[in-house]
Amino acid sequence: MTAWRKQGLVFETTRQGVGGWMRHSALTPTPWRISDEVIRVYAGFRDDEGISRIGYVDVLADDPSVVVKVSARPVLDVGRGGCFDDNGVILGDVVEAHGRIHLFYVGFQRVARAKFLAFTGLAVSTDGGERYERVQETPILDRAPGRSTIGAVHSAMFDGDRWHLWYAVGDDWEFIGGQPFPRYHIRHVTTRDLADIPRHDRVCLMPQGSEYRIGRPRVYRMNGRYTMLFTRGNVTGEYFPGMAFSDDGMDWERRDDALGLALSDSGWDSRTLCYPALIRRGSDVLMFYNGNDMGRDGFGVAVGQMPLPDGDGYA
Repeated sequence: MTAWRKQGLVFETTRQGVGGWMRHSALTPTPWRISDEVIRVYAGFRDDEGISRIGYVDVLADDPSVVVKVSARPVLDVGRGGCFDDNGVILGDVVEAHGRIHLFYVGFQRVARAKFLAFTGLAVSTDGGERYERVQETPILDRAPGRSTIGAVHSAMFDGDRWHLWYAVGDDWEFIGGQPFPRYHIRHVTTRDLADIPRHDRVCLMPQGSEYRIGRPRVYRMNGRYTMLFTRGNVTGEYFPGMAFSDDGMDWERRDDALGLALSDSGWDSRTLCYPALIRRGSDVLMFYNGNDMGRDGFGVAVGQMPLPDGDGYA
């Protein structure tokens, strides 16, 4: 089990946010190194209506509690009315390949007879990550048999020849107290062409026991193996991260206790923990994550000594 030293709430959105598009929350914080000194944390920030847009917070690598810059406007706004992402976008992953930064994002759309639909879009940046342009207005991972409500990529890895994608798949709803909540699990697929992702994929992890959802997979290469962090929820309202290990990225052994991140006694991460994402910092690892109410307060960071991710820590 990894011992984590919590550093607290790094970015408090209601206090440090800029503009009406950044009223509260910092969903799925995803670190990206822009220099030896500065780490950029992309996240989804919500307005007064709860609609998320993607922006960033730059922090010092040596002391992530120090915020040095906040994006004045979204790097990716909501999509055009009627498109799959017209009611919000959140981070999936950020990957540099072919001389561009690829931003995999999850777009949300409200429909009349379901709570929402969520599918994956792709945008790219050629200016170092200040602005992203959509590759297309339609999802790159769309509806398919068994994937009618959710297809959400949260880890992408390019090995020089093909893309490995890990994503959450949803096809129905769990009703708790009369309210619908999405049921989903984690799958994996490979492709040489992000415009033509095959439908044939592999199930990686399914919910267990009272769980009805397991998603936000973050996959890293560590010591030649794959490590996955994810978030799981059950019917009694628990929402916590877990951990799994694999030799090939497809067959996984789940060992939730290995992560070692615990609730705080009080404050912003005292009831739930979710959406952890790692980045290497010298001889240790930083974990950025959300707390109560899916990150309504913002995001925090913890420092650990787990095996170092290969490279800079990105899937």
